[in-house]
Amino acid sequence: MAQSGRYSIYIRPLSYLIDLVILILFSSQFDFDLEMSLLFDVYITVCWIILSTYLGFYEVYRFTKLIKIISLTLSQALLFALIVFSFFGIFYELIREPGRVLLYLSESFAVIFLFKISLHFFLKKYRKDLGGNFRRTVILGNSPKSLQLRSFFDDNPEYGYNCIKEFKIKSNTNIENIFKFILQNEIDEIYCSMAELNNEQINAMINFADNNLKVLKFLPDNKDVFTRKLNFEYYGYLPIISLRKIPTDSTVNKLLKRTLDIVLSLGVIIFILSWLTPLIAILIKLESKGAVFFKQKRNGLDYNEFYCYKFRSMKPNPEADLHQANKNDQRITRIGKFMRKTSIDELPQFFNVLKGDMSVVGPRPHMVSHTHNFAENVDKFMVRHFVKPGITGLAQVSGYRGEIETDQDIINRVKFDIFYLENWSLLLDIKIVFQTVLNAVKGDKKAY
Repeated sequence: MAQSGRYSIYIRPLSYLIDLVILILFSSQFDFDLEMSLLFDVYITVCWIILSTYLGFYEVYRFTKLIKIISLTLSQALLFALIVFSFFGIFYELIREPGRVLLYLSESFAVIFLFKISLHFFLKKYRKDLGGNFRRTVILGNSPKSLQLRSFFDDNPEYGYNCIKEFKIKSNTNIENIFKFILQNEIDEIYCSMAELNNEQINAMINFADNNLKVLKFLPDNKDVFTRKLNFEYYGYLPIISLRKIPTDSTVNKLLKRTLDIVLSLGVIIFILSWLTPLIAILIKLESKGAVFFKQKRNGLDYNEFYCYKFRSMKPNPEADLHQANKNDQRITRIGKFMRKTSIDELPQFFNVLKGDMSVVGPRPHMVSHTHNFAENVDKFMVRHFVKPGITGLAQVSGYRGEIETDQDIINRVKFDIFYLENWSLLLDIKIVFQTVLNAVKGDKKAY
């Protein structure tokens, strides 16, 4: 269910890396000794990342105008120049002539700007002439604004939008037929003219997009959809509204979250699992025959399947992939009961985190059989798959971990998961991690 044209997850980190390499390479002209050179490189790297995040230097999209890129570069250059001169003000013994510092800044930004512009035009050329890096779209509505959007797509192939079809919407339009068309033709993005859709149709479209991992955007009008958390963008001079903006889609936030994941997973693997695994393995083997580790298919980011690892806490049984553990479950071994109570059985999932299949914090992944059922019967369940699943999550520390006993359990779990992905922050992840450790120490009544 991955979308076509989503190359930005590779382009932006690569752009960060290349720009930092340029800055570090040109800094060699200052002739620092090794220690001071390392200090300067760390200083400009940290400051560059913070500054570019603040200014949105890498928030360049397929519809971003050239003038915007130039403006971002000038702003970045001006403020970064102040940061570099501040370094020589702080470390006065390293001071260099102003002309030499300005030469460093001029050379660095000339190359960075050349790379940025070259990449921008290369992608436009690639979309226009080779038809790559495109997104398949449909437009719902026949208003002047929807016709204007269609013209924008048709007249600007370099933006990489392939409009497959326009739908005329009336009050009696069977919107289910549109849903079928979107699924059958693997549409990536849906654009709705809000002037022509009634509230019922808008809500139906929102629910469909959420449950099928489709990007939904609106041509604005005074509908009640504005009560939701929305994001404005501009295609040319035409305003477009996105249903939601997920913080972890940002390259910097993605980098911060991944860094936390790697640090925590390596810490657990090296300092805990390295000695705990042999002990747990002996205890598991002494009580029952079977493997030490239990692996099970789960659905992760973009609904892709992966193997989730745990310490085996049950006797081998044919129902392991079908039925969740419940209270007083006879399949659970004695050591398994202890591991599940203390969440020790989840620790091998830090290998999943290190591999990149999971995050330390995120929506908990369910068994594939349960996921298919929830996707069909629980509204907005699929929204959880816009981010990586986690070992722990906001829902788990809020009282919704373990067995799904009632419909309200999974409904509330989904609500917490959606709140998490729309309001993510590094501090929220850290808070959830601490709360999880605290719950493990105190014991959770739903941990069985």
